[in-house]
Parts: sequence; structure tokens; C-alpha cells
Amino acid sequence: MTEKEYNDCVRQWADNVFRFIVKNLRHEEDARDVVQTAFEKLWINREEVEAAKSKSYLFTVAYNAMIDHLRKAKRVYLREEFSADARVSDRPMHNARKVLEEALARLSETQRSLVLLKDYEGYSYEEIGQITGLSSSQVKVYLHRARIQLKEYLVKVENVI
Repeated sequence: MTEKEYNDCVRQWADNVFRFIVKNLRHEEDARDVVQTAFEKLWINREEVEAAKSKSYLFTVAYNAMIDHLRKAKRVYLREEFSADARVSDRPMHNARKVLEEALARLSETQRSLVLLKDYEGYSYEEIGQITGLSSSQVKVYLHRARIQLKEYLVKVENVI
């Protein structure tokens, strides 16, 4: 990949990668860090990456960096979760976007990523498999289970009202 092809890749895919990561992390600064790391790795390995496969490579690197970030953050947040100040609040949700985000937040990291890659970004099962390191049949199964969980959450009246 040449420098020009790299710059074209940045212009073409930066927004998509950021949108995918921020939907998963739900924190813009962390998402920017993950996306920056992904583009940095693409730059470092640009000579080995074909320009035609840069999108898949970029999403794969970003996905893996996001998983690493989530694992690190989970260790920190778990401690905070058990602090005495932690309280459960019963807040009403009147916005469909908030309800959907809450439903997505209940999914595992893998399931949420698969739903976002398929339904938000429009990737094929094979492309998602390449990005996540799963076979296309695993992607189909995990995605099916994730959609069932989403449906079960979204059809409950108390979750929507």
C-alpha cells in the first residue's frame, strides 16, 4: 500500500471505523484512541497490506484493539461497580434510541460487535468472520442468538415504556 492509498483509506473508512467502535464502547475518547491505534498499525504494516484489503484489515485491527480495551476497562469498572456509592436507578426511557442502546449494552462484547457489523455497517457473514476471527457459521449462530436476546428485551413493555 502506498502513502496515497493509505490516505485514501483514512478518508474513506475513518468515519465507519469510528462509528463501529463508539457504538461498542459508548465513549468517544476511548473510541478515538482505539481508532488511532488501528490506523497506526495499518500505517506500520502498510507495505504488507494490499490496498484492496485495507478495509477488512482496518476493521479487524480496530475490533481486536477494542476487545483489548474492553478487557482492560472491565477490570477497572468491576471494582467501581462494587463501591458503596453505586446505586441502581429506575430511570424512564422514552427514546427509542436509548432503549435500543440499552438492549445492545446487555449483549456480550462479541454479540454486540456482530450486530453492529452486520446491521449497522452492512458486512457479509464472511467479512465479519474475517474481522472477528470466527467462521461464517459461528457468525450466523452468534448473530441469531444476539437477535433473539434483543427481541426478548425489546418486546417487554417495561423496557420500552
